[in-house]
Amino acid sequence: MKSALKLPVILGSAAVLAVSALLLDQPSPGTPPAPPPVRPTVAPVPRTDANQPIIQIALLLDTSGSMDGLLDQARSQLWNIVNRFSHAKRDGVAPQLQIALYAYGNADPGANSHEIRQVLPFTTDLDLLSEHLFSLRTSGGEEYCGEVIRDASTQLAWSKDPDAMRLIFIAGNEPFTQGPVEFDNAVKSARERGITVNTIHCGDYEEGVAGKWKDAAVLADGSYMNIDQNQRVVEIAAPQDAEIAQLGAELNKTYVAYGAAGKKSQLRQEQQDSNSRGVSIASMVSRSVAKSSGNYSNESWDLVDAVKKNQVDVKSVRAEDLPEPMRGLDAAGRKAWLEAREQERTQLQQRIQTLNAERQRFLAQAREQQAAPGADTLDGAIGQVVEREAKKRHLTLE
Repeated sequence: MKSALKLPVILGSAAVLAVSALLLDQPSPGTPPAPPPVRPTVAPVPRTDANQPIIQIALLLDTSGSMDGLLDQARSQLWNIVNRFSHAKRDGVAPQLQIALYAYGNADPGANSHEIRQVLPFTTDLDLLSEHLFSLRTSGGEEYCGEVIRDASTQLAWSKDPDAMRLIFIAGNEPFTQGPVEFDNAVKSARERGITVNTIHCGDYEEGVAGKWKDAAVLADGSYMNIDQNQRVVEIAAPQDAEIAQLGAELNKTYVAYGAAGKKSQLRQEQQDSNSRGVSIASMVSRSVAKSSGNYSNESWDLVDAVKKNQVDVKSVRAEDLPEPMRGLDAAGRKAWLEAREQERTQLQQRIQTLNAERQRFLAQAREQQAAPGADTLDGAIGQVVEREAKKRHLTLE
């Protein structure tokens, strides 16, 4: 692996910016047949308001034996990626962020020398996504890029809204031509469904070009990038870090688990805090900032979010499904108790946002003094594409 890699971006040829609704469901002639339906991981079904913009990102990660560095970057930078959308708006309306995860390249001793797996369908449950990222492991195998693109573009519940942002990011290090599914057919089919495929070669830029990673991006009207998956992310300590991380943990106390799955989800929330702290203080800070944004919503298990989004009538919840402090309360008492938790949460989130604004100013000044900012990482690659695609869809990110 060569060091000091750059992060050039080659944009594909110009394409029609609006895809008709009919084309979104029509595969092109010669498209490889869709695989049989997969049994999806249980995840909250994303719900949106009619006027809410949709951002869908499918991450296709190579989990073959040489990709430990890529998985480390995905785990450490997940919350940075989420935070790129924390202030996104279209006509004053914040979008809903949905992320799906596929793993490809693992050896499958019981069948073939490769495995393609839908780890998680589109979900808004960011803790569930983090849990699955930390559970991924690498092993030797072959990387079938065309096949995993085909699977992701046909199996996932892609939005039919022509203004939705539908992005695939596929990252790996072997030639794009491996496997029984021709990558050009898979990429063209995805493009006709309104999905933009972006390729991230983990290795030397020219090696990626020779391996057809650039060709695939051009066919998709996407972006070709290369990163050093083994590069350690440069983290600058900021004076606000400790307080932001502490407030992020304090936020957990404002969540009100209900129902059979509530306690399990609350424990998952705590575990992902622990996972982020285990990576670095900067990772926990980024997670805390994400938890203070609208992208971090847990209406599937948290009564505060569920009532706020009109998903649950608190009066109708059985007493045994409520936490102990709420079980003896009447309807008015329940409402008041939840409003108090929501007020506490809002105050904590506002404080985190204020501290983060100060932190970002500090980091911007510190980075100006760095000789090498270290942008050739997964977060940096995804960030460049997000800015490009947001402009096309009239989304502001600040």
